Formats: sequence, C-alpha cells, structure tokens
Amino acid sequence: MKLITRKEEEKLYQDCSLYVLLLTTLVILLESLKDYTFNIAGVELTYSLIPLPLIYFIVNYIAKRFDYKKAIAAISISGVIFVCFTAMVSFGLGEKPILSSISGEFCGYVVSQFAGLTIYLYIINNTKSPIILIYLNYIFALLVFYLFYSIIYLDLVMYDEYWTGYFITIGIQALVCIPISIMDYKLKRGHE
Repeated sequence: MKLITRKEEEKLYQDCSLYVLLLTTLVILLESLKDYTFNIAGVELTYSLIPLPLIYFIVNYIAKRFDYKKAIAAISISGVIFVCFTAMVSFGLGEKPILSSISGEFCGYVVSQFAGLTIYLYIINNTKSPIILIYLNYIFALLVFYLFYSIIYLDLVMYDEYWTGYFITIGIQALVCIPISIMDYKLKRGHE
C-alpha cells in the first residue's frame, strides 16, 4: 500500500471539493430548469431532464475516483444546498415555499442517489463492471427519482399526458445515459 504525502492528500481534497462544487451547481441548475419547458409529441417536458443523468454520473465519479464516504458527503451537501436554494428563491420571489414539493424532490434526489450509488459500488466491486449493468443502474436511479416525483404530483397520474411525458422523459434520459455509461465504464478506479 502506497503512503501519500501531506501535499498529495491536500491535492486530493481540493480535487474532490471541485467535484462536490460541480455536483451542487448541477443540482441548482436542475432546480432552476424545472420551470422551463419544451414540447415533444404535444407533451410539455422540462429542461431539467437533461442534466439529471449527469448528476448521477458525477456522484459515481466521486465514488470511483475518491471513495464512498466522499460521495455520500457530496450527496448530503448538494441535497442541503438544494433545499436552501429552493427556499431562498421562493422567499426572494415573495412566494410561499411548497413544503410537499421541496420535501418530495429532496427525498427523490437523496433516495435515488443512495440507491443508485449502493448498487453502482456493488457492480464495480463484485463484477467485471459490465457496461450494461452500469447503464441499467443509471436507468434504475432515474426511475427511483421519478417514483418520488410522481408521488408529489399524484393527482396528475390519471392524465394521459402525464404518462406520455413520463415515458418520453425516461426515453430521452435513457439515450443520454448511453454515452455517460460508456465514459463511466472506461474510468479507472482511484485517483491518479
């Protein structure tokens, strides 16, 4: 086992901090984009569907390059900042924060991250990291996130447009996850 110097340890800490900052920025971007929509097949979708797979990739990258504890810390920090950002924006706009929306999105984010990360680490530690399992893990994490998101908007589940939008969203994100899974598969473990 190679011992690292104090200088190398400080560099590792700074590198990891940059990725935590990137993750937090993407989570804030995700929250900011949820009100902006575009149409596909007559269904309104939010632009926030695009950065969501990248968020899971950043957490997996932190876990693969640094360690599990740093990935857990990154999820926790970004989750807390997500709640603070949402509350501050609501306060700044003079709106009353909707607690069910904030708590549902926060729970969806945290639970899907923890579930996805746990399965991801099992895959890379106990298999030869087949790319299809990594890809399916990304899809699973997205489905868990949308499960919680759907619970928030349970009254919309009865509408056909909701399910059409749901499946289009998962389809678009499944396509985005293909290159992300390939990059993830090619990453080496440990910090070089």
